[in-house]
Amino acid sequence: MLKLTPIVLVGLLSGATVSPVAAGEPGAFNGTWAVDLVTESGLCDARYTTAIAIRDGQVRTASAKESGARVTGQVGPDGTVGLNVSNGAASGAASGRLQAAGGAGTWKVSALCSGRWTARRNKTHTAQAE
Repeated sequence: MLKLTPIVLVGLLSGATVSPVAAGEPGAFNGTWAVDLVTESGLCDARYTTAIAIRDGQVRTASAKESGARVTGQVGPDGTVGLNVSNGAASGAASGRLQAAGGAGTWKVSALCSGRWTARRNKTHTAQAE
């Protein structure tokens, strides 16, 4: 039995640094996001966790070492997520919505598997000199 990982969707939901901008403004979702992908049907692994980075609405993987997937997509000013991912012959898509600290949606890898995703924003703390 073929066992696939929804790793091609891993690079979809991550960011640079957390920005205190209100939703609806450019950069409102900037930062690194932890994403949990859960398979609901098909041949993919049951659960996969990854990190993505968002900067000014553009999505990329948080770590180049994590996956060889090519990710294209955006997060709109209202938090709407639309992503396409490819890794060799496999391709997938994810959609959903982010809010200030979290989000959720669905994903699908060709006809092989599909499921849901949840995301939570990683908090970044910066030390400041007094």
